[in-house]
Amino acid sequence: MSNDHPLGQTPSQTVGPFFAYGLTPEQYGYNWPSIAGPEMADEATAGERIIFEGCVFDGAGQPVTDALIEIWQADGAGTYATAQGRNTGFTGFGRAGTGVAGDGVFRFATIKPGAPSATEAPHINIILTMRGLLMHTFTRAYFDGEARNARDPVLAQVPADRRSTLLARQSAPGVWRFDIHMQGESETVFFDL
Repeated sequence: MSNDHPLGQTPSQTVGPFFAYGLTPEQYGYNWPSIAGPEMADEATAGERIIFEGCVFDGAGQPVTDALIEIWQADGAGTYATAQGRNTGFTGFGRAGTGVAGDGVFRFATIKPGAPSATEAPHINIILTMRGLLMHTFTRAYFDGEARNARDPVLAQVPADRRSTLLARQSAPGVWRFDIHMQGESETVFFDL
């Protein structure tokens, strides 16, 4: 190979790891627009501003630096962006890669969601795509200490000893941490949708 061509991903890598920067090109410094990014709320958005972040860990406990995280959530009042009366400046959908800083961390600037209904607890819906997965996986992040977690119908279906894998914890003021473990003792609960 000549030195005139930069090394890169090849089409033979059909499961990845090229999708993260292919679907979030701006985050990886490419000069074409992304249809979604990690900034989900602007200055006009009502609600409590938060950073929602975490790391994806493989079965050996190592950070996965080529995963793609997509989140969908309600606004601070519990309204999804697809419904009428949506919150000004709030997209409700975000996409981030875990290889941007090289540390395997994903980070979203959003607002803390409200409860979508009287029976549901505030939560963030998550889709994960990464190397080695032929299909994306689905999970949810609930907020540790939220009183409504006890009556959420989805969380109630998860065995009590596994519910902690679905809890985001406040790591600093305004920062909620949700690590995703693909395998092992702390394996995150994934949903079959």
